[in-house]
Amino acid sequence: MVAADKVSDYRADPEIVVAYFRKTVPFDQLDEGVLRSLARHCKLDFYPKGTRILIAGESEVNFLYLIQSGAVSKYIVDAQGTDSLQDLRGEGQFFGALGIIQRSRANVDVKTVEDTFCILLPKRYFLELLDTQPHFAGYYLKDFSDQLAHTAYSELRRDKLKRRSFEDLLLFSNTVGDIVQRQAVTVDARVTIQAAAALMSEQRIGSLLVHESGRPGQIVGIITDRDLRVKVVAAGRALNRPVAEIMSSPVQTVLSQALCFDVLLLMLSRGIRHLAVEQGDRIVAVVTSSDIMSLQGNSPYHLFKEIISQDQISGLYPLAQKIPDVVRGLLKEGGKASHITRMIAIINDHVLSRLLTLLETELGSPPVAYCWLLLGSEGRREQTFKTDQDNALVYADPQNDAQRLQAKHYFTELAERAAYHLANCGYPPCPGEVMAASPRWRQPYSVWRDYFTSWVCRSDPQEVLNSTIFFDFRAGFGENRLADELRNELVTLIRRQDSFLFHLARQVLAVRTPLSFFRNFVVEKNGEYRHRLDIKRTGIALYVDVARILALRYGVRETNTLARLKVLADEGHLDRQLAGAAADSYELLMQLRLLHQLGQLEEKGLPDNHIDPADLTDLERRMLKESFRIFERLQTVLETIYPAP
Repeated sequence: MVAADKVSDYRADPEIVVAYFRKTVPFDQLDEGVLRSLARHCKLDFYPKGTRILIAGESEVNFLYLIQSGAVSKYIVDAQGTDSLQDLRGEGQFFGALGIIQRSRANVDVKTVEDTFCILLPKRYFLELLDTQPHFAGYYLKDFSDQLAHTAYSELRRDKLKRRSFEDLLLFSNTVGDIVQRQAVTVDARVTIQAAAALMSEQRIGSLLVHESGRPGQIVGIITDRDLRVKVVAAGRALNRPVAEIMSSPVQTVLSQALCFDVLLLMLSRGIRHLAVEQGDRIVAVVTSSDIMSLQGNSPYHLFKEIISQDQISGLYPLAQKIPDVVRGLLKEGGKASHITRMIAIINDHVLSRLLTLLETELGSPPVAYCWLLLGSEGRREQTFKTDQDNALVYADPQNDAQRLQAKHYFTELAERAAYHLANCGYPPCPGEVMAASPRWRQPYSVWRDYFTSWVCRSDPQEVLNSTIFFDFRAGFGENRLADELRNELVTLIRRQDSFLFHLARQVLAVRTPLSFFRNFVVEKNGEYRHRLDIKRTGIALYVDVARILALRYGVRETNTLARLKVLADEGHLDRQLAGAAADSYELLMQLRLLHQLGQLEEKGLPDNHIDPADLTDLERRMLKESFRIFERLQTVLETIYPAP
């Protein structure tokens, strides 16, 4: 392989460079005068096919390389000397920006795959553009974030996970359109139930789509083998009745290009086994839970079925122990932290729902409507393997003293039994006793309204800090309207009392990231976690806090951190590029945490949040440092909104 010894001193023709800039994003948005000034400083260099232009860890990156013609490959060489292709870039694209932005040596090898001409923009002028042209900086910082996140996810999976078997897990690479085996079979809505059942048997399928009478293209419902069992056989319905009487309508659909993982989440959250597949404006097929389950061994859907089929509470106890195997499979396939935490949340929600359903069977119907609230990481759907019980209970205000006494007795029994059984399922009690089993957090709606009024309207900084766990609540079971009404009350309260958010913001602004003056990690000096840092307290929680404050300020009802960042960006409350960078950084922090905890579980240890930076790769350490820098940019946003008095 030819190596690039040095950059030529050949100055590019300014007119050629300006013409290139005019048709190349993001230079095409710069003023003509700026383009001509830049062109005078650019060089033009030629690299024959097979030339290694940059060498990871060795080459100084002194130029932004803009590909005028030809193409290059970007790859990482692992410890065994194996090339791992990261990217291919051709005419109109670039490389070298990451090293300049990070002020580091090249982070990947770059070699030409054909004869290539590059326009070279010196580092000095590239950095000036980043400082003076916001849209220009946004473009390259977004690319930097995407590259780094993609590379880091790949490296995390490759280095931290060892395959237990040779099966390919395809939830994150296959779309629904890739896996459906046949076109949908449809019947007229007037066809008899008996004829429809015969057709299903003949075609060896478990469902039929039903179209409007005389209009084959208008799908109005679906029937499944379960409908035949429950709505016909069990109900004693006549077989000569039209199939329209037993169909489910409207048909729940999913786009053919949807990832199988997202379809799996949809099935789990809605408790369904069949979805119609849309392509263009037509329904073309049906995808089933069995189709999805066939893609992986430790299927989340299989665990879900085990949970909902339990008729004894003790049968739920061992099921939480199966979550690590399910999560491991998702991580191994390529799931990001947001995928994993959503899946964990859905499984945990089903355990809770089944448990409380069985408890209601034991205790009888509740005297008034109630809602089991999920708080903290449970409320944000950001649970990992280390998940305490963070919950509360709100119930409708009783109408009289007798009903008040009944409610107090019933919900005391319900909450205490639930806490006991959840502990046996593997969810330990909250150390701070923020649980429905504690009388203070098991109250009528009016008391909860008073709680939030007190927290928002008082100016005691410590009480404000202690109350933050309650502001990420969501409905976990029961009457969702109680949680929705409480959220509406909270939004109205905060709009009238901004001092509450001022205190929250000033607490976040007082935080110093765990980086020294020389940008080294600040770790524990003594004790059990010597040489380690708490990635939750010093990293993840910081992003959670900022997203919460901004969401409360602007009335965003989402509780998930990534969802909050997206809504804030979509509604124009947070710069889109910064929100994207913050989302990527948060994902990486959660990914590090999940992999750290999974490793501890596989070694039969207890999961914690304390990682040793020395155990990370160079890329992971760079990403971790970058996440702290992004947080500092978020602090600047808060400082602008809530300046010191």
